[in-house]
Amino acid sequence: MNLGLYGLENAWIAVDCGMMIRQDLPDTPLQVPSLETPEALGIRPGALIITHGHEDHIGAAAWLWPRWQCPVYATPLAAGLLRAKFIERGLAVDAIQVIEPGEALENGPFTLRYLPLTHSIPESCALLIAAGDYRVLHTGDWKLDPEPLIGPPVKGSLFRALAPIDLVVGDSTNAPMPGHSRSEGEVARALEHRLSQCSGRVVVSCFASNLARVLAVAQAAERCGRRVSLMGRAMERMVAVARGLGYLDDMPPLVPVEDLGYLPPNEVLVIATGSQGEPRAALSRLANGRHHSFEMMPSDTVIFSAKAIPGNERQIERLKHALARLDVAVWDEFNHPELHASGHPAQDELHTFYGWIKPRHLLPVHGEHRHQQAHRELAESMGIQAPLAPVNGDLIRLDGDGLSLESRHPQRPCIISQNAVTPLPGLTAEHGSSRHGILHLAVSVASTDTGWTRIGRLMMDAHRVSAMDEESFTEWLDERLEELEADSLAELRTALQPLITSWLGQRLRQLPDVHLQLIAVESPAFR
Repeated sequence: MNLGLYGLENAWIAVDCGMMIRQDLPDTPLQVPSLETPEALGIRPGALIITHGHEDHIGAAAWLWPRWQCPVYATPLAAGLLRAKFIERGLAVDAIQVIEPGEALENGPFTLRYLPLTHSIPESCALLIAAGDYRVLHTGDWKLDPEPLIGPPVKGSLFRALAPIDLVVGDSTNAPMPGHSRSEGEVARALEHRLSQCSGRVVVSCFASNLARVLAVAQAAERCGRRVSLMGRAMERMVAVARGLGYLDDMPPLVPVEDLGYLPPNEVLVIATGSQGEPRAALSRLANGRHHSFEMMPSDTVIFSAKAIPGNERQIERLKHALARLDVAVWDEFNHPELHASGHPAQDELHTFYGWIKPRHLLPVHGEHRHQQAHRELAESMGIQAPLAPVNGDLIRLDGDGLSLESRHPQRPCIISQNAVTPLPGLTAEHGSSRHGILHLAVSVASTDTGWTRIGRLMMDAHRVSAMDEESFTEWLDERLEELEADSLAELRTALQPLITSWLGQRLRQLPDVHLQLIAVESPAFR
């Protein structure tokens, strides 16, 4: 998770607002930053500044923003992803403001400039924060990729012009690693080489947000005579938002998942979610024979084009064992390390970057203590003062004497359900969408072998809701019901409610409150 707070006197801003999936807990809930300490200290940010669109930087915004009600600044891709999340939660999106890489903004005593860096998602930016007599560079996540595939390489001249910086708040994730992180261009060539050796169907699992990797896989598949399909809601959403921004204009045409069964195995490539062993993701469903589109065969290959996130090892091993039982070939970071590249800087990149910006002080963030310690040692070897390795809840002062620990506030975990559909705390009528009307939906449904189906007509009561195309909505609803996997009405409602909200948010000027009622019906045709 990431949530940084910067304050000058009584003014504050928040940088990023991420979450993580707790796969070690039942039902894999989400953990989001706790606001207990900031609220106890009277800290309420005047703006939320997003560095890039990864879940561990934006995933909790829809849960925490209602407590702040402040402007949210993000680059176009991150803003598009945030809007989708806000719409799913029934939040208005007016607060989300797009800012282009390279642009500046002011909020209270803070002047901020977005400075583009390469990472495993487009539009990742460092933040130059000027406040009072100090200039701080908050790097966010970054690397120095000479061949990023999407977007330009980092401009060293831009960062050399900033020197010297008073403080760099820097990414420690790969600080213990010597050398230079692998380029996305190298991975693209390795993927094409390996794909040419595969005979059956190929499933490549990577992070949906790594659009350069998604593009590289799709283009390599096309050159190897394979048709490309996407599998997983997160993958489909990410690609749709990116295409709308023009990032994937060179991507080959996509084949619907349901059409893959008509193609010869050696012409099929699927890009799927689930590289971290998530039990609900597409790859886990394939490994356990629970996907409605096709079954994995011994001649098939699964490529993990993603590194295991610490804490997910057990789930990933369980997934690989399930694939092994199917006699599927598995290629991963251990037997084919050339098929993945980290999005974070190794030691040579840190040396180069700090040589550009010449920081006086370093605050190492991200990673674990050993990563921060390696980062401190590297900085001190360059004459940069790095007295602290912070932990969550540390309040740190930067003044004329350098960095010091002001106070320490232990953080209790804040756990929420992934399926939470109840109104968020603080969303009262004046802040919610009820002033835009109320839409009551009652749907009679029956379970089928592959999903659910609607029985009888859709009952709809729209009170003060702007005109909507009921026929299009009904057709869309029937398609969603057919593909949703749910074992009960409660699970079906949980899955369907945010999809309906999103559909309405894209087509209505004002988003109404949606009250969804599902009624179970038995039909002889579906017993």
